[in-house]
Amino acid sequence: MPEATLAPTPVYNKNHPFMASLVERRALSKPGSLKNTQHVVVSFAGSGLTYTCGDSLGVWPENDPELVTLLINTLCVSGGLQVVLPKFETSVSLQEAFLKHLSLMSPAKKAFEWLLPQLKDLDEQARLKSLLSPEAAEELKAYVSTHDWVDFFTDFPSAIPGLNIQELVEHMRRMVPRLYSIASSPTKYPEEVHLTVAVVNEEHRGRVRKGVATTYLAERAPLNTPALPVFMAKSPFSLPEDDTVDVIMVGPGTGVAPFRGFLQERIARGATGRNWLFFGEQHKACDYLYEEELTAWESSKDLYRLDLAFSRDQDHKIYVQHKMLENAAELWVWLQGGAHFYVCGDAAYMAKDVDRALHQICEEQGRMNAEEAIQFIKDLRKSKRYQRDVY
Repeated sequence: MPEATLAPTPVYNKNHPFMASLVERRALSKPGSLKNTQHVVVSFAGSGLTYTCGDSLGVWPENDPELVTLLINTLCVSGGLQVVLPKFETSVSLQEAFLKHLSLMSPAKKAFEWLLPQLKDLDEQARLKSLLSPEAAEELKAYVSTHDWVDFFTDFPSAIPGLNIQELVEHMRRMVPRLYSIASSPTKYPEEVHLTVAVVNEEHRGRVRKGVATTYLAERAPLNTPALPVFMAKSPFSLPEDDTVDVIMVGPGTGVAPFRGFLQERIARGATGRNWLFFGEQHKACDYLYEEELTAWESSKDLYRLDLAFSRDQDHKIYVQHKMLENAAELWVWLQGGAHFYVCGDAAYMAKDVDRALHQICEEQGRMNAEEAIQFIKDLRKSKRYQRDVY
């Protein structure tokens, strides 16, 4: 008899995701918060997937069915209409294409250029032509970032009669996966990941505009059903291999996610290096994410230092960079002692402010001039002692 051969282990990736199960979701923000932040647990048991602290989970979401129906009704077509997706040979219904495969948000400039000559109304044609002019580049950028396809066809309805739906599909952006920093330790949770999800719900032009992936995870994805397409996204954002090394972590808001994973992992491994976390949000009473865990780790000294910045609990706003400057002398001592410095969160403002504060600390505490501080921080980056996971 021929020897039995083992089937190869399936490899799951962006183009071949694993159908995971969403097994838990609970609110992290409390009543009174202006935000809706959720803790989401995803099980990938049986997949063979692995992760390390600092990695991200890639999630393929679905669009809001209500928005799908609204767009189909706006276009005055049937959801059962068959269309062929670009790069696919098989056809799907327009309903499925809008639900799973196409982005209904932020239309591309090329799509507007394609639609311009199809406008039957001269005033609409003039408005869109003006929006596409070189001098209106910033206005177009703002329009695209704040309007979806329903908004567009509401603003330019004369494009709808006679519209070739197949060509429209070919001019729409493809759905893309969303990456979420993993908020758990593979040592403690080898077959599941935890995510910290800030749910986006904003009112715009009389409609509630929902974050595609955030509301899918927090509201629509079924629980305890293998129906969530996921994959692991490896990241250079990682813990030091040496468990005796100190780490400084700056993670306001959902930026705390990877550091929860870091702390779980360091505790599980019995790391002797000290852990220092800077966390910030709006109000302590309702926005203190993972409060019970963080305060417990602080009490046990697994979290050696915990500095908090709740921006709206006093007349003047206090952010994590202010807490860094308040503790500049000790932070400098840690850096001089070989500590690794990590930042996670908003790239547009927070990460830049933290970077400026770090340069200021180097200049003042290290008695450096600006050029020397820049070089010192470049060296930190080169040696992987200064890492950022910003978005």
